[in-house]
Amino acid sequence: MPGKKYLTEQAATFLKFAMATTDPDIAAGFLDKAADLSAKSAEAPDASPRAPDVEQPES
Repeated sequence: MPGKKYLTEQAATFLKFAMATTDPDIAAGFLDKAADLSAKSAEAPDASPRAPDVEQPES
């Protein structure tokens, strides 16, 4: 499953396409797709790398 960052970037791309076109039907399709990707990104896991757990040495 794609991560949150990927889905957010794809949604932003569809919004740019919607703003760039002059055909209202095509713009509506792009907006629908952006909304779908935005909803999926809210449910997607965050794929950011996480620092490993580090145990403190005993003194």
